[in-house]
Amino acid sequence: MSVHHIRNRRTAGTAAVLGTALALSACAGGTDAPVGEPETPSEPVDLRMTVWTADETQLDLFQSIADAYVAENPELVSSVKFETIPFEDYTTALTTQLAGGNAPDLAWIFESNAPEFVSSGALVDLRPVLEGTEGYAFEDLVPSALTLWEDGDGLYAYPFSNSPFAMFVNTDQIEAAGQPNPVDLVADGGWTFDAARDIAAATAEKSGKQGLVVRDFDYQSWENLATVWSGWKAAPWSADGTQCTFTDPAMVDAMTWFHDAVFTDAAMPAPGTTADFFAGDAAMTITQISRASALDDSFHWDIVPLPEGPAGKQNVVGQAGVGVFAAGEHPDVAADFLAYFTNAENAEQLAAYFPPPRQSLLNGDSLAAANPKLTAEQLEAVVVQGVEDAVTKPAHKNFAKLSETVRAELDALWVEDADVEAVLTDTCAAITPLLED
Repeated sequence: MSVHHIRNRRTAGTAAVLGTALALSACAGGTDAPVGEPETPSEPVDLRMTVWTADETQLDLFQSIADAYVAENPELVSSVKFETIPFEDYTTALTTQLAGGNAPDLAWIFESNAPEFVSSGALVDLRPVLEGTEGYAFEDLVPSALTLWEDGDGLYAYPFSNSPFAMFVNTDQIEAAGQPNPVDLVADGGWTFDAARDIAAATAEKSGKQGLVVRDFDYQSWENLATVWSGWKAAPWSADGTQCTFTDPAMVDAMTWFHDAVFTDAAMPAPGTTADFFAGDAAMTITQISRASALDDSFHWDIVPLPEGPAGKQNVVGQAGVGVFAAGEHPDVAADFLAYFTNAENAEQLAAYFPPPRQSLLNGDSLAAANPKLTAEQLEAVVVQGVEDAVTKPAHKNFAKLSETVRAELDALWVEDADVEAVLTDTCAAITPLLED
């Protein structure tokens, strides 16, 4: 059996489990009512929060905040445990836990699955707790950052990470190839996707390594291509999620550009080629600003905003939320911990890795204090300006099924002689019933 078919079966299973798990979790919770101030339990409880990071520095920070909460609230909590689930298996494992009646108290949630989780009734409304916690400063939260996690007046997750996508650049490789520095092109107004393609192709030819990598795409996670097609103002479906727009001229042009950059220009890795920018395997990579923690001093690097496309510059953010499950054993205590974990003081600490949704912290100086690897100027250009009028990666209430179907259809695109428009037409035909579901 091919890897492709194994992956398709696994993801299709995830789609089925997600719907079932959320339904069961919502039923187990028994109510859509918001949680309030926690009642003191008969004995302190243990909380469990699932995350996808395995970074020890990040986990140590989480634990230090949690330990401080335990110390301040010994009558409520005896411990908080952070359970790491690998990124690529995260939603599958989380939904399996939910379906099996083993819901965590709190969990990170991908933005792509936000509409399904938010509308399911499986998460508790956090707004009363966050607004009612003394000193929380709820009004400091950027309203646009909350939109994806709201349903009516309810807020069903806190957007703990609002990480803009940007371009990391290996300036050693680019200089060795005699190519212009993207930082200079940004200053001159010449930083475009075409310029990035040309620099990547020339640098790859010179270095024998790879040019431009869309990190975490790997010809599987197609939604990460939003960082490219955004320059064409393209989208996979309409804003209300009911109409397929893969066949719109902007998307056809964007995907044609990407296909040619891979198969004609050799500016990007071909299918089956793995290249890690942070290990020195590529000249440039599109990824989130939070990945800066993976950089070391093995080569000189810089970071610039996403390039402009034919439709101009479009900012893209990867947003992740943390919610409290109604089916957890202690949702009121879990919500109280979340209010502590994300208060202004702790949000400033977490900003070292996860740009917060707090207006007071979204400035170069504040972010630089928590990000020693990046300068205030870099953070101002990439993070502060990067969240302005930004779009998120694709999200939909039926995303689990849509994701697998789109991925299967786009497999036909990743060959040299692909008919881009025909593949995208077939993709629309395949997902239209799911958009209408």
